[in-house]
Amino acid sequence: MRALVTGVTGFTGGHLARALVARGDEVRALVRDPKRAAHVTGVELVAGDLAQPGTLVDATRNVEVIFHVAALYRQAGLPVDAYRAVNATAVGRLIEAAARNRVRRVVHCSTVGVHGDIERPPATEDAPLRPGDVYQVTKLEGEQIARDVGARTGTEIVIVRPSGIYGPGDRRLLKLFRGVVRRRFPILGSGEIYYHLTYIDDLVRGFLLCGSEPRAAGRTYILAGGEVTTLNELVRLIAEVAGVKPSTIHLPVWPFWLAGALCEAVCAPVGLEPPLYRRRVDFYTKSRAFDISRARAELGFAPEMSLREGIRRTLDWYQAEGWL
Repeated sequence: MRALVTGVTGFTGGHLARALVARGDEVRALVRDPKRAAHVTGVELVAGDLAQPGTLVDATRNVEVIFHVAALYRQAGLPVDAYRAVNATAVGRLIEAAARNRVRRVVHCSTVGVHGDIERPPATEDAPLRPGDVYQVTKLEGEQIARDVGARTGTEIVIVRPSGIYGPGDRRLLKLFRGVVRRRFPILGSGEIYYHLTYIDDLVRGFLLCGSEPRAAGRTYILAGGEVTTLNELVRLIAEVAGVKPSTIHLPVWPFWLAGALCEAVCAPVGLEPPLYRRRVDFYTKSRAFDISRARAELGFAPEMSLREGIRRTLDWYQAEGWL
């Protein structure tokens, strides 16, 4: 396969690019600053920007499959237009450029966050779409743009919705792991909401299947791990693997939600990172549990990493980096 990957300087994109190289594929990466991607060996680095259509035409030349992973994640003080430019508008531009160069397929990375709080878990790809913040809203817009442009240009589109991604190299869940290990992770509310993790190696295998399986064209897939736990169970398991006693402190939700709203109101207008967000409080209140039956049946997707072993490997990496 001759593949183009966006987002190789990030956690998921970097792992995906290395996996493609390891299996012998020809891999190109679109990067704004090639120096930042120097650690991704065996990859042809092409300087470009999702906001500059001319660079996309050059980057997509002589490519069979594009894995579009790059996105603007949650950052303080950014206007909605900034998210929409990267997570939605740029998706259409990339597929337009791909069509000009007759790229066969674009695998577009979205998020299970487009489903919002899961009232009737586990959710399938057909569950209601209720994005809860600007990141999720613009990712959903990106999905629709991808489908529309793909249909108009004849480019095969595959939408991937990963659940919470973790593993060596990840830092988004570092606060959770470190808080549990240091016994400084109080749970807001009951802790009986569902949380569904996906180990990075399993996710990468899912991406590769989405890039190669003929039946995947035009389909949307939730990619998630094989085990679902409540937040309480997840905290207990992390503590057990780390060899510490889990914290049993539970606090009410509403004071923290109000504090988050106040922090956002004060900090966001001046571009400061609020010490507390309402979406961080939502972590404790919104259920996330997903059904991967479609990916199993149509792709042959089969998560291999047990939650316990994935947690152990992640903790080992955090420990080696000196972050615990």
